[in-house]
Amino acid sequence: MAVSSFQCPTIFSSSSISGFQCRSDPDLVGSPVGGSSRRRVNAAAGISSSFTGDGGLSSRILRFPPNFVRQLSIKARRNCSNIGVAQIVAAKWSNNPSSGLPSAAAAAAASSASAVSSAASAAAASSAAAAPVAAVPPVVLESVDEEVLVAGEGIREKIGSVQLTDSKHSFLSSDGSLTVHAGERLGRGIVTDAITTPVVNTSAYFFKKTAELLDFKEKRSISFEYGRYGNPTTVVLEEKISALEGAESTLVMASGMCASTVMLLALVPAGGHIVTTTDCYRKTRIFMENFLPKMGITVTVIDPADIAGLEAAVNEFKVSLFFTESPTNPFLRCVDIELVSNICHKRGTLVCIDGTFATPLNQKALALGADLVVHSATKYIGGHNDVLGGCICGPLKLVSEIRNLHHVLGGTLNPNAAYLIIRGMKTMHLRVQQQNSTAFRMAEILEAHPKVSHVYYPGLPSHPEHELAKRQMTGFGGVVSFEIDGDIERTIKFVDSLKIPYIAPSFGGCESIVDQPAIMSYWDLTQEERLKYGIKDNLVRFSFGVEDFEDVKADVLQALEAI
Repeated sequence: MAVSSFQCPTIFSSSSISGFQCRSDPDLVGSPVGGSSRRRVNAAAGISSSFTGDGGLSSRILRFPPNFVRQLSIKARRNCSNIGVAQIVAAKWSNNPSSGLPSAAAAAAASSASAVSSAASAAAASSAAAAPVAAVPPVVLESVDEEVLVAGEGIREKIGSVQLTDSKHSFLSSDGSLTVHAGERLGRGIVTDAITTPVVNTSAYFFKKTAELLDFKEKRSISFEYGRYGNPTTVVLEEKISALEGAESTLVMASGMCASTVMLLALVPAGGHIVTTTDCYRKTRIFMENFLPKMGITVTVIDPADIAGLEAAVNEFKVSLFFTESPTNPFLRCVDIELVSNICHKRGTLVCIDGTFATPLNQKALALGADLVVHSATKYIGGHNDVLGGCICGPLKLVSEIRNLHHVLGGTLNPNAAYLIIRGMKTMHLRVQQQNSTAFRMAEILEAHPKVSHVYYPGLPSHPEHELAKRQMTGFGGVVSFEIDGDIERTIKFVDSLKIPYIAPSFGGCESIVDQPAIMSYWDLTQEERLKYGIKDNLVRFSFGVEDFEDVKADVLQALEAI
């Protein structure tokens, strides 16, 4: 795998050779200046000989920079035959060039150079010439212990006692910087010096020998094994989200619903009890009310602000989990996360917050006391209306329990989807800032408009949880729900008069999206059944994108004038 601008200095016993260059062709180590003849490394002796017959070439050793080991992946080091010893020796030598190195090892290192050259020259993306180096003490070939560790979810490499990567991101002080660099800069376990994380498209990973497989099975070594159990690209995404949420561990899955359902199945035992809120995503409610009872799991449904109802439920039942959105869908109700966490934890009840509407930028549910936070990464995290994904963040112990069931059920996030979400997250702080601003300003305009009867937005003083939202959120989100002063036909006319937003069932992307929940999500129910959930025919949910505020404002106002 290519490493851009990687110069490979050469070490000569004679200064007569001056044209050696690193080449990307694994068979080629150098070419003379101003000519087309090439020198091939002798596989047995590590000696380069000219194809055109110019002799006088002596044995040479490739000296690698201190970060060379970091530039090769765990899998490459495991699977490239004959590279391990020479790579480790070269790295140790480069990290400590002043140490005494007897000449007896020079030949051993040189003989390994042919094996190393395939990795080194593949890693070299440029053909920049390296100046000859004066006499350098040869290397000592001693026993070297190599250890590859997985700490939590982050992969760390160690050669001897030297830690080579740092996934703590201590140099990043803001969420905006974390969305760009977390999980990648100094923490990526994939071979490349590319700025962007590569997509590792593989369904399985191989072992060189059965002994390696047995070491893996008996937990003496750690590796990837099968695509459903993990992928280097998705690991980067998990670490990036963990850094943003302040979580010990994150598990990504194929969709937000996949994350929610697997979490519920993993943490709520058969015959258990859960508490949830009235206002929530309909498919989540359907799973709780229609599917969980088949496992003997019962559900108590309370208003998001009904603290007394929550206390009564956890005192009456052995509640395994309190699950709620905050803000909720579609009325953007807010739950006092700190308060409900205190209540639940006294009775041994876990708290999971679906923070999709909030985003990890506007609200830190784990810091407020929640045990787990779930996101539909399809929305603000991905942010471009082009990928499905979901995630669960929390303590390693809990996330590992969910991960074990996930490995059985499937629902794996494709590495190409992981790449799209990683790419989307790099602009997340910019997108969410614009969406917060546009939504807040439009909520104020809509609330003052005579053709709008009610506005639901936690940033407005009229919202029932406005003070709570101010306390536990740093931004109020990019979605505004409101009711048109009229019936379903008048509301349809308003929606159809809009020119900028798409009529679609999602939110959080760069493009504005609008829908009538009565039609988009509840049309299979009668009007009376919809009203049980508070869904009126004149309700509109508007997700503001990143378009210019003045354009969006003009479009909404002209659509209101049209009705």
